[in-house]
Amino acid sequence: MRYLPLTPEDRGAMLARIGAKSIDDLFVDVPTAAQLEGPIAGLPNHASELAVDRHLSALAAKNTAASQIPFFLGCGAYKHHVPASVDHLIQRGEFLTSYTPYQPEIAQGTLQMLFEFQTQVARLYGCDVANASMYDGSTACWEAIVMARRVTKRGKAILSGGLHPHYVSVAQTMAKFTGDILDSAVPELNAETDAARLLAAIDKDTSCVVVQYPDILGRITDLAPIAAKAHENGALLVAVVTEPVALGALKSPGEMGADIVVGEGQSIGVGLQFGGPYVGLFACQERFVRQMPGRLCGETVDAEGKRGFVLTLSTREQHIRREKATSNICTNSGLCALAFSIHMTLLGEKGLRDLATLNHALAVKAAERLAKVPGVELVNDGFFNEFTLKLSKEARPVVRALDSKVLAGVSLGRLYPGVKALENGLVVAVTETTTAEDVETLASALEEVLA
Repeated sequence: MRYLPLTPEDRGAMLARIGAKSIDDLFVDVPTAAQLEGPIAGLPNHASELAVDRHLSALAAKNTAASQIPFFLGCGAYKHHVPASVDHLIQRGEFLTSYTPYQPEIAQGTLQMLFEFQTQVARLYGCDVANASMYDGSTACWEAIVMARRVTKRGKAILSGGLHPHYVSVAQTMAKFTGDILDSAVPELNAETDAARLLAAIDKDTSCVVVQYPDILGRITDLAPIAAKAHENGALLVAVVTEPVALGALKSPGEMGADIVVGEGQSIGVGLQFGGPYVGLFACQERFVRQMPGRLCGETVDAEGKRGFVLTLSTREQHIRREKATSNICTNSGLCALAFSIHMTLLGEKGLRDLATLNHALAVKAAERLAKVPGVELVNDGFFNEFTLKLSKEARPVVRALDSKVLAGVSLGRLYPGVKALENGLVVAVTETTTAEDVETLASALEEVLA
């Protein structure tokens, strides 16, 4: 029996109160193409639990797992080895079942973990302070843009063409509600970043410049000149890092003048997981801490002088007046943050540097081999563990033709549909899990399909 607590009269009264003529008015922001006009075709109204289990298992069996065939996908989600001890530790009951530490006195373990996580992120990013995490990299990126608006009292953000298009899309969606102007572009399929465009675009109306490091094509930008020009005009530099392992080899954004550094932490401790849950990282320089979204865990002493941990800052809409909140993100990705922190602790500084060195060395070898394939051109002059190839054919059908034996990479035609200048681009990611045999499989497959 269905439970329908609201009568038609109840619904009518509620709609009248908010000024809506019908329930359909509540969905006007959802594109028509994404709305259903009736039940999903082919989906039965009911089935037994056993039948549903068998059907879903059959559907799941059609998936190709990242571990089954050579894997070169990246663009913000990377296949790294996660030690078994990470999964073992995060499943301990005191961590797995814990939620928001509203009562610090009985959540000391969780708060201490978040405090240490913040320290790791701040050191990794080269910033003074980091928060206790956010949903994912894309929402952290938007929160940085709107934070820059609060700091500068300006509403125009300049987005690098090398910023992940999904991050751009999230920012564009949210900017509809804040009125921010987003100056964005698509990347060009060459070795040069759009640093010159960014420098030329910065003016006295700019709130921030957002640069991905390394960018969507794997190119690495010197952030220092952009930071200097932004600061001259009273704007902030926001750096976005989708591959945190890169910072084991590259100079941190904070060292180059970035005011806010955000990104995705999935690479460290968190598996691919069909796209989520992931963990957003967010850090900034100390002078901006009062405008930082999310929550900040801090260290203190109790009445007896013993070390303890508390929620130092939590300027979100659950805790203060809504109009004073810096964010409506109401939680942090606690379990994923814990996985990140455990893996980072196991690596240590030397381990992270060694891992980054290994990633880069393997990527260089792979790029050199793939560039020898007829019909393949290496776009990048420099990169970390991800680079872009320009194929002699459109990349998207090439990837599809190979997907039974190798996941060849991410086609730019998929990320930028309709942009003809990018349709031959293929972004290839190489990590410590990639073997020489995997690279040879990809090279041979490309030789065959591009012949």
